[in-house]
Amino acid sequence: MSDYLFLLAGIVFAAIGGELFVRGSAGVASVLRISPSIVAVTIAAFATSSPELSVAINSGFAGKSQLSLGDALGSNIVNISIVLGITVLISGIPVGAEVLKRDAPVAILAPFLTAILLIDGMIDRLEGVFMLAIFAAWMASTVTLALKNRTPANGQVTVTDRVLPWGQVLFGLLLLIAAGRLIVLSTTGIARDFGIDDFIIGATLVAFGTSVPELASTVLAKMKGHDEIGIGTVLGSNIFNSLFIVAVAAIIRPIRVPLMEVAPALFFGILSLLIALPQRHTGLVRRRQGVLLVLMYSVYVMSLLFVRR
Repeated sequence: MSDYLFLLAGIVFAAIGGELFVRGSAGVASVLRISPSIVAVTIAAFATSSPELSVAINSGFAGKSQLSLGDALGSNIVNISIVLGITVLISGIPVGAEVLKRDAPVAILAPFLTAILLIDGMIDRLEGVFMLAIFAAWMASTVTLALKNRTPANGQVTVTDRVLPWGQVLFGLLLLIAAGRLIVLSTTGIARDFGIDDFIIGATLVAFGTSVPELASTVLAKMKGHDEIGIGTVLGSNIFNSLFIVAVAAIIRPIRVPLMEVAPALFFGILSLLIALPQRHTGLVRRRQGVLLVLMYSVYVMSLLFVRR
């Protein structure tokens, strides 16, 4: 019975947290006079990637950095195929030119970089530092562009107007992270009660649960007309996972894993990003792309089952 109560609490936390996060992100962007997509792709993306960062640090010190690599790559697939796919099914999402120019190329190139570094079966500490340097360069360019394109100040901003949005973002993100943990715990317990295999639980329910922060914020951002917040959070989270989190894990303890073991995750991660690219003449990610993304995730899970057998 407690698992069902935890599941209900997780859903409620996701709804409230997503509402506060979206409202706060828009407010922070207004206070800082920058694009909401910048807030989403930096602050929000880092916060929603905190579960993966925790895995990276803990697995690194435990001598199992390959777990962090698998978690990061799997989360990237869920972010695009499930989070963005479900959101696009509501209606098409317009993608701004700055996002396509600044963030999409980095998100697409990161898996290729990982594959190149794993040709010898290892990402060592020096390569981890190299990945971290690329991440720092992207972050610096993002912040520089945001400061350069700040809008003019419009009237006097009170202390409440400055502080309240940050509080909403922080509290909303805390609720979203708590929602993800509650949903993982509850659905795992329910699945085990029905005798479902642990591997299936991990590949589906746990992966989905850890992406609840991204899903709730992206769907609610879509419903409130803040598409740039949703798409920014998803792409930013993928960049954080691929470059920052994997780099941290490799610096703590070199990641040793055969390239062929992670090839399916790399392939489907790249494929999902290519499917999600907006049409050139409209700048929209359309519903049919959402259908393809959700179907692609189903194929990915089936491929994992096939390899397992």
